[in-house]
Amino acid sequence: MTGHFAAGKHAFGFCDRCGFRYPLSGLKQEFEDKKQNGLRVCSSCLDRDHPQLQLGRVRVYDPQTLGNPRPDLGLTNINGLFGWNPVGDNVTLELTVSIGSVTVTTS
Repeated sequence: MTGHFAAGKHAFGFCDRCGFRYPLSGLKQEFEDKKQNGLRVCSSCLDRDHPQLQLGRVRVYDPQTLGNPRPDLGLTNINGLFGWNPVGDNVTLELTVSIGSVTVTTS
């Protein structure tokens, strides 16, 4: 047995997604993550294998932070909190809030 199949020039098949009838040679294999998922679909239902779905195939080097950072230790208020007017000042960071009154009447 050689594993060959008949030519099937006039054969038809049904799209696995929409169910419409097409020539068997017009149905395409669908791929997910560069592997066939077993679906034979028409060209209007075909979802191309998008590279964004192939996570981990390409090594990405995207450094976001500094390696071995050295902060300036000569600053005097490096551990202090920062306040600004009208929220607070550099000494106390007090915040004053006032709430009005609400009147509720029921009938």
